[in-house]
Amino acid sequence: MKYKNLEELIEVIAKLRAPDGCPWDRVQTHESLRPNMIEEAYEAVDAIDENDMLHLQEELGDVLLQVLLHSEIASERGDFDIEAVAKELKEKLIHRHPHVFGSAHVENADEVKKNWDMLKAEEKTERKSAMDGISRSQAALMSAQKISKRAVKQGFEWPNEQSLYECLYSEIEEFKEAEKEQNHAHMEEEFGDILFAAVNLARWNKIDAEQALLKANKKFEKRFRKMEELATKPLIEYTFEEYDKLWKQAKRKLLE
Repeated sequence: MKYKNLEELIEVIAKLRAPDGCPWDRVQTHESLRPNMIEEAYEAVDAIDENDMLHLQEELGDVLLQVLLHSEIASERGDFDIEAVAKELKEKLIHRHPHVFGSAHVENADEVKKNWDMLKAEEKTERKSAMDGISRSQAALMSAQKISKRAVKQGFEWPNEQSLYECLYSEIEEFKEAEKEQNHAHMEEEFGDILFAAVNLARWNKIDAEQALLKANKKFEKRFRKMEELATKPLIEYTFEEYDKLWKQAKRKLLE
């Protein structure tokens, strides 16, 4: 049996949720497991970034665990089960790939994406706005990118890259004005506009803002750790000038 382990895994999850199963698993709900779903997905992405296939195998298992737990909870409530999840996904993939499972013809990946969006729109007839269906739970930068792309598809686009820079500079100036007012709510609003403008600049240049920030985070963390290695006294005792010198030294060391 090709998928023996998968079928046995489904049975294991059901056993864990059974009356005589695991006390922890039995009390879990969709809501209580929500953080786990997000965390496991990010850990899988970390493994991809590290190009660590053994780690990726493990993390994909953890993601699968979340899928199976949610499906088992839904099954107990009479909502759906893992078979229904698989059936709906199978039918969706077949419908959105008529060039593979039907007679449609495509020339390249861009045409596949265009057809996918068109077929998706046909399926989601309940959606009235281009903004419908955007997740409210995903990372803010990811959400901003999706909102921006949706708007562009409707023709809402800056005429050129210079206008994007002007928009970004304008938002920074508006933030400065809000800062002078010492109005925190206004400052927060304007800072959000700065980030959204920056996301649009990234999109214009085909840069994934979420990935760019993740890489910047990792770069900063790596340099800071190197600073800690090079420091001759507790960092808290460093002046700004000493910090700046140490930061540049750490940067040089990492480039060697």
